[in-house]
Amino acid sequence: MAITTLPDARWLHATAAAAFLAASLPHAALNAQGLESPETVDRIVGSQVNQEEAKATAEVGKVSSAIDRTRENIGMVRKTSKLDKVDIVFLTDAARSEGGPPAVIENKVRQHQDDVTELRKEIEANALLFNAIESRRVLAEDVLAVEFDDPGKIVIYAAAKPPS
Repeated sequence: MAITTLPDARWLHATAAAAFLAASLPHAALNAQGLESPETVDRIVGSQVNQEEAKATAEVGKVSSAIDRTRENIGMVRKTSKLDKVDIVFLTDAARSEGGPPAVIENKVRQHQDDVTELRKEIEANALLFNAIESRRVLAEDVLAVEFDDPGKIVIYAAAKPPS
């Protein structure tokens, strides 16, 4: 005589829950909040994110000075958890598609290569700053320098073109 057992009720509930979760994942991805609208970015970042375009050749002094202060700015990036304003300056003529930064800026980046690399890692590790640059489609590797202008305000210099 063969003995048959019914499946354990807990196993059935677990299987049903897993099936429900798997079926709902595609919908969760579709309902995820994107970083397309400025209001969404401001809510996520908690700061006003502005962008402007400039020529690296016109901003050489500011960018070089900011690169020289990268070591001290790394500490500020680590401590930053709230800002009133994030300005992203797109240095359009320094973008890779344009041949990269002018020689003066490129040499400064080379002089401070380890610090610039560390700054980029700190930006990626800082949720506020990472989401701010991500919202404008800036890669951390395109960040040349940051400058803390006023309390509560940061300027991020990026060798990139703004999203179209």
